[in-house]
Amino acid sequence: MDFRLNPNSGVPIYLQLMEQVKHGIETGALQHGDQLPGIRKLAEVIVMNPNTVAKAYRELEHEGYIEVRHGAGAFVTGKLNNQEVQDRMDRARPIFETAVTQAAALGLNDEEIRRMVEAELQKIEFRKGASH
Repeated sequence: MDFRLNPNSGVPIYLQLMEQVKHGIETGALQHGDQLPGIRKLAEVIVMNPNTVAKAYRELEHEGYIEVRHGAGAFVTGKLNNQEVQDRMDRARPIFETAVTQAAALGLNDEEIRRMVEAELQKIEFRKGASH
């Protein structure tokens, strides 16, 4: 899987990495048992601090998306049933279509809409973190 991270998006890199792994699992690009790149290797490829990759992997493991086996690497657990995820995405799609259409009608461009969505996701992550 090829990770594309944007350090200028305002979304922390570890959250971007987590979202891309989750998206890979949800879309089937990553399957149960697939091995993710090692922390150091991935940090080199995407030019980031290995601690950032380690943080993303820890969070993904905590949420049940991956299993980190010391000495062996990180593996997709297959936590999500792709049909369940697809059903949830299908139910959410009209909400997103309406919101994006209305934002575009107000004159926001694609990048501005993405930044707004990312900002809302950050708020949710912050609230989750504050409640722990």
